[in-house]
Amino acid sequence: MTATTTSAAERAGPRTALAVLAALSFCHLLNDTIQSLLPALYPVFQENYALSFTQIGFLHFAFQVTASILQPAVGLVTDRRPMFRLAAAGMGASLVGLLVLASAGHYWALVAAAMTIGLGSAIFHPDSSRVARAASGGRFGFAQSLFQVGGNTGTALGPLLAAWVVLPLGQSSVAWFSVLALVAMVLLWNTGAWAKEHHRRSAARRAAAGAEAMPLPLRRTIAVIAVLGLLVFSKYVYVASLTSYYTFFLIEKFGVSVQTSEVLLFVFLGAVALGTFAGGPVGDRIGRKPVIWVSILGVLPFSLALPHADLVWTVVLTFVIGVVIASAFSAILVYAQALVPGKVGMISGLFFGFAFGVAGIGAALLGVLADARGIGFVYQVCAFLPAIGLLTVLLPDDKTLMRRL
Repeated sequence: MTATTTSAAERAGPRTALAVLAALSFCHLLNDTIQSLLPALYPVFQENYALSFTQIGFLHFAFQVTASILQPAVGLVTDRRPMFRLAAAGMGASLVGLLVLASAGHYWALVAAAMTIGLGSAIFHPDSSRVARAASGGRFGFAQSLFQVGGNTGTALGPLLAAWVVLPLGQSSVAWFSVLALVAMVLLWNTGAWAKEHHRRSAARRAAAGAEAMPLPLRRTIAVIAVLGLLVFSKYVYVASLTSYYTFFLIEKFGVSVQTSEVLLFVFLGAVALGTFAGGPVGDRIGRKPVIWVSILGVLPFSLALPHADLVWTVVLTFVIGVVIASAFSAILVYAQALVPGKVGMISGLFFGFAFGVAGIGAALLGVLADARGIGFVYQVCAFLPAIGLLTVLLPDDKTLMRRL
C-alpha cells in the first residue's frame, strides 16, 4: 500500500479505499486493545504496589484526561496542516508507554506510562478518523462504522488478553503487547502514504470548486453540536455503567461466578461491536437522524426493564441494548462532520475526546453512587438516560445537510 501502488489502485475504484478502511479498522482494534489493557490490569497494580483506590482513580484520571483533552487540539492542527505520518508516531508513543508499563518500578512510572498511552490514543483517533472519511468514497457512515467497530472489538479483547497473558505471566509480559503497536505503526505508515496522495488530488479539486459554506448559521451550528454532545453523554454514561459495573451487578443480584460475569460482559461488548458496524451503513441508506432517534431513545424500554429482569432476560436485554445503542456514535459523528465542512479532524477529536472524558467521569460518579446506594440503584437511575434521546427532535432533518451527507 505504497503511494505509487495506491494511486494506481485508487483510479481502479473502491477496492483501494476498502483496503485503507480495513487497515485503519485493524489499527483501531490494536490501539483500543492496548488502551483497554490498562484498566484491566488495575487489580495487578493494586497488588504489586499496594495502591489505594484513590491512587487507582488518579491513574485512570491521568490516562483518561490525556486521551480525551488533547484530541480536539490534534484534530484542529491536522485540519490546518495535515501530517500524514502523525498517526504512526502516535502509535509509537503507545509502544513506549507499554514498555514503561512493563518495567515500572514505582507508582509514578505507572502514571507516566498511562499518560504516554493516552497521548498515543489522542493522536490516533482524530487523524485516523479523518483518513477514514477520505477513504469512504462518499459512504461516510459505512466508513466510520468500519473504523469504529475495530475499536469496539479491541476494547472487548483487551480484558481477555489481560486475563490470559498478563495475569498468568506477570506485569513484565505487558511488553509483548508492544508488538501490536509496532504492527500498527507499519500499517499507519502505509495508510499515511495513501492519505498524502489522496490529499494532493482532492486539494486540487477543492481549489477549483472553492470553499464550502457551512449548511447552517454559526449560532445554530453550535446549538446543534451541543445537542449532539448531550446525546453522546447519554450513550456513553449508560455504556460506562455496563462496562464498569455490569459484572458486579450480576455477581450481587444473581450470585454468578466472576468467570461467568466476565463472559456475560464479553457478550455485551460483542453486541456493541455488532451494533457499531450496522449503524453506519443504515445511516447511509435512511439518513443519520432516524438512526440517532432509534439508537438512543429506542433503548429506553429495554433499559427500564433491565433492573427488574431475571438472569436470562438480563442477558437478552443487555445484548439488545448493546446492538441498538452502539449504532449511535457513527451516525452522530458523520452528522457533526457535515455541520462543519473542512474540519473533519477537529470534529472527530472533539467527539472522540468528549466521549472518552464523559465515560471516565461518569464511571467515577456512578462508583460513588454505587457505594452510597448500592449497585442495583445505579441501574435504576441510568435506566432513564436514554430518554435524553428526545432531544433528537431539535436536530435539523437530513435534507438540510444533504449536500454534505
